[in-house]
Amino acid sequence: MLAACHARAAHTENAVAPATVEDIDIDPRAAAHAFPHFWEETFGSGRAILALRESYREDLRAMKQATGIGYLRFHDILDDDVGVYDEDAQGKALYNFSYVDQIYDGLLPIGVRPFVELSFMPGKLAAQPRPHPFWYHPNVSPPGSWEAWDALIRALGAHLVARYGIDEVSQWYFEVWNEPNIDFWAGVPKQSSYFELYDHTARALKSVDARIRVGGPATAAAHWVGEFLAHTAAARVPVDFVSSHGYADDTVEDLFESHEYVAMDDRVCRAIAKVHGEIASSGSPGLPLMWTEWNVPSFDQLNARDTIYLGPALANTIRECDGLVDMMSFWTFSDVFDENGPGRAPFEGGFGPIAMGGIRKPGYVAFALLHRLGEERLANAAADVLVTRRGDGTLVIAAWNLVDPDHRGPSKTLRLRFRGVAPEAAVSVRTLDAQHGNTLAVYRALGSPPYPTRREVARINKSAEVRAQPARLDHGSLTLELLPDALALIEVPQSTDRPPD
Repeated sequence: MLAACHARAAHTENAVAPATVEDIDIDPRAAAHAFPHFWEETFGSGRAILALRESYREDLRAMKQATGIGYLRFHDILDDDVGVYDEDAQGKALYNFSYVDQIYDGLLPIGVRPFVELSFMPGKLAAQPRPHPFWYHPNVSPPGSWEAWDALIRALGAHLVARYGIDEVSQWYFEVWNEPNIDFWAGVPKQSSYFELYDHTARALKSVDARIRVGGPATAAAHWVGEFLAHTAAARVPVDFVSSHGYADDTVEDLFESHEYVAMDDRVCRAIAKVHGEIASSGSPGLPLMWTEWNVPSFDQLNARDTIYLGPALANTIRECDGLVDMMSFWTFSDVFDENGPGRAPFEGGFGPIAMGGIRKPGYVAFALLHRLGEERLANAAADVLVTRRGDGTLVIAAWNLVDPDHRGPSKTLRLRFRGVAPEAAVSVRTLDAQHGNTLAVYRALGSPPYPTRREVARINKSAEVRAQPARLDHGSLTLELLPDALALIEVPQSTDRPPD
């Protein structure tokens, strides 16, 4: 057995006796397809003004290093705290893009581009005060004047092109609003008034330069996509991508208008498949799908997003969603976040893989491990592995033991049987489980301090450094014993029997 996984020596309160051995064949000659890292290309965050904080940018640098993140999405670039819109005594519009520039200037040197969510409504442009219940109370009203809204969007687009150049801005994405089908949009009727907002916004942006990419409807729980595409086709309004949201915590009734049982671990990809099908059956079947908010289940007070559970839940989502979506934007990249007010302590159930104070959660370790996967996926029928290959021929396999936090589950023994690989080949294994990379356990061992010292943070983050453990195949096989919610990342040097080019 592979000592690095430490299954036999380990004991956790939700572990029971191991099950039988599961044999999984790994064949480098299996059918393969391109495997872009769609789960890590984009991340979400709270509101725009947070991007001016150094703690926010430090966390972004850490996630860039771990995942290669390419885009970042956040709310509120037009809200009053960014100061974009004002009026003089005569009611003439006054624009101020100084904070916008500082926000985007902070992203680009890190190697991260904006995924621009055009929200929410400046107070003096709003039809009426409609504060959202979030702690910072963004205004979710429609504009009081479509002419003034169009002028603002044109001015913003023209300013960004002038500052950054169209060759750069044409690589950004501009998403119209956020979740207009729920309480983030006060237009009446909701759907038709949002479609009007989209039409004005898309046309205004395209009037600046046709290369600017715009899309929507950015709906919660996979709603409105079919209607949105039918509307934009009939109205001849430009659409460069489709976006929607869906969380594993969303109800089956909301996501699918159904009462059937769908496990929470499967809901996100099931919702993505639904929307993927709606795009395919529309008049624009080639449009990219951007899933601009999602996360694994929280399991309420269990705060599962803070735990090692996120590792196998993320891996399983990648396995299920592959081929159905162009980008998935995990909500969020960091717990520098204040929808419910300032954070009170690390590990209080926040959305991000990095906790308050720059503490790297087990989720951070999971993203870093899965970043190591190859760019080509090899066919494999097993439900608990991803088999990939890098350009240099290295096989990279993710294997996991997914156990929902509200259930007891056994350890699991996997025997990976490699073909086309030297029978005694050296391999390396990195593991996230109860004993490796489990920064939450280290935090608790320190007494769960609400305000950890810098020395304590350094100690916690040191445990996030999962080192490769060397091993060798035994007659072409590698046996792994995986604790509940363990995630293992196995790397096998270049195969001796690669498929022909």
